[in-house]
Amino acid sequence: MTDRSPAPANRKLERAIILQLLAGEEDQRRASAQLAAAFAAEAHAFDTALAGLVEAGLVCIEGAEVWASAAAQRMDELGLIGI
Repeated sequence: MTDRSPAPANRKLERAIILQLLAGEEDQRRASAQLAAAFAAEAHAFDTALAGLVEAGLVCIEGAEVWASAAAQRMDELGLIGI
């Protein structure tokens, strides 16, 4: 069995991305490039973090738009996501 946990630096970026997506209105879509610029993250690091969130089912992507999945939104509503 392999460890699929993200590296600590990616974990921090993943956390920041999901919190940013949950900070607005429900089902608020953001441009991926705009989100990446907000964190001033290196492109590869941002893409890796975003891919990890998509693989985990926390983030959805369509074209250039990114948004928190229904599951992530529900967990946030239940107060299970926080800093």
